[in-house]
Amino acid sequence: MVCRAFLVLHRSEFPACCKSMKVPPCHVIEGIMASSRRRLLCVRSGALSLLFYCVYSHLQLVLSEEAENCQNLRLGQYKCNDPKIDESTQEPENCRDMTAWVECLPAPNISCRLSNGTVFRFSGDEVGFNKSIPCRNVSGYSYKVAVALSLFLGWLGADRFYLGYPALGLLKFCTVGFCGIGTLIDFILIAMQIVGPADGSNYIVDYYGARLTRLSITNETFRKPHHSL
Repeated sequence: MVCRAFLVLHRSEFPACCKSMKVPPCHVIEGIMASSRRRLLCVRSGALSLLFYCVYSHLQLVLSEEAENCQNLRLGQYKCNDPKIDESTQEPENCRDMTAWVECLPAPNISCRLSNGTVFRFSGDEVGFNKSIPCRNVSGYSYKVAVALSLFLGWLGADRFYLGYPALGLLKFCTVGFCGIGTLIDFILIAMQIVGPADGSNYIVDYYGARLTRLSITNETFRKPHHSL
């Protein structure tokens, strides 16, 4: 269209310096314009691609910085598998120094940082981290056996012999359980797990059974401040 409009102008309307100018053919002008449009379109596409890549890289960097460590996930964002229990000790198989480890799986669509520093988006089937759980030191003394001996043979001191207290066991045997009073007291103490094995270990109790948990206050215990009235 520009070419045709240019050619319809009369040469007398051109300036004097341009009357002798040779006008290129119309198809040459259209080819040049088409080539210019292609170059402009290519440059525009390249600029948009570069802008998209920069924005994507920035978002990836921001997301990787904001992703927290998988071990810092809150309750409800992960699920830990049950530990494998040793039948003989009723404690986790990998219990070492009163600590065992279980595998934890982050919830689906949770993104967090792994131990190697990479950010991973989980589907709910991958192991994200290992969590420590407490376990107990046992050395073969069964809670059920100790209670049974105290109930039926406590007056003979069998419970004390079993737990590793031979002197008290012999004294109970000679006094017939301190005339029954010592038998009753020992039964209550053993049933409440106050008296345990002499070596300081814990009773073997079913892992999902009735266990006694002792609560103690240390310097790390949170104390709620009491406001004076």
